[in-house]
Amino acid sequence: MTDLVHLTPFQDTTEHRTVWQLLGTEAELSPYNWFGPQPDRTFKLGDNDLFVVVSDGPDAGTLVGSVSWHTERYGPNVESSCWNFGINLLTEYRGRGYGCVAQRLLADHLFATTDVNRVEASTDVANVAEQRSLEKAGFVREGVLRGAQYRHDQHHDMVVYSRLRAG
Repeated sequence: MTDLVHLTPFQDTTEHRTVWQLLGTEAELSPYNWFGPQPDRTFKLGDNDLFVVVSDGPDAGTLVGSVSWHTERYGPNVESSCWNFGINLLTEYRGRGYGCVAQRLLADHLFATTDVNRVEASTDVANVAEQRSLEKAGFVREGVLRGAQYRHDQHHDMVVYSRLRAG
């Protein structure tokens, strides 16, 4: 059985540029990902950015969002590093299970291609849909990061989730 979506690197095409630009607009970002206008948001071919593409069904081949990740460190040695990722889906494709599968695939990819022991993600405490998505993707809720994110002129609490390398 094929997965509902697959992940693909950015390509320097009109389609990829268009979706990338849309993902940076207030209309397409959820209120949990909107930090105000970002005039310097330019298209880049990032090593830590992948597009989410639908694999099957009526939306097959459609770019529906992106995932990206960066390093977090919990100590001075490299073994104390982990990956922290985020996801953005175009509005019309939310609630279809694409995000859940994309997040599971990204964690699997990061464990398969790097030595980290931990992959984590966080979301606003009010973003119940994303919390469910992370749990369905095999992530475990760890706790609340109080006042960790500043948007809409105030600080917001975040819930952190993680998956650990099996074994």
